[in-house]
Amino acid sequence: MNRPLILLAAITAICILSLDASAQRRPAPRRTPTPPAPATTAAAAAEVKLGAEKASTQIKNVTKFLYTLGGIANRIEDLDRESKTRSLSRAALDANDTNKRSVITAIRNLRAGIEALETEFRTKPALQKYALNLQGISLLASECEQLAAAGRFSDAGRPLLELVEKLSDTLVAMP
Repeated sequence: MNRPLILLAAITAICILSLDASAQRRPAPRRTPTPPAPATTAAAAAEVKLGAEKASTQIKNVTKFLYTLGGIANRIEDLDRESKTRSLSRAALDANDTNKRSVITAIRNLRAGIEALETEFRTKPALQKYALNLQGISLLASECEQLAAAGRFSDAGRPLLELVEKLSDTLVAMP
């Protein structure tokens, strides 16, 4: 009789030992996010505000440029068409070439400001979450420059319209 009792006790001990001992486990430590220091939050807010102001400035620059480009582009392209059908004075042709170079230079300057803004949004931590909205604006400015260099001044404004849309969307996303 001792033998079945010992066997039953051994099986019971094995079953008890194989059970999950949840009381002995420690719960995983909870990580509570530490709130950012007030100085860091204030600095980030100031950085975002400055970024928004710079984006706003670029919107103003591009829209003013688009306004002037419309009239200038039409005159440049009209003179180009006229020069192919009839002879124009040397002064008119020189003035047209000067206008073309001036427009291309203005586009290059505009592109430099756009590239600086896009770089700033990519590199500053407080602005990085808004950089996705600005992604590709320097390519649009470059496309504008290429179209103008090819003599397609009227078409050069189209990428700038898309660029203004991206800048506007970025401002909307910013607090």
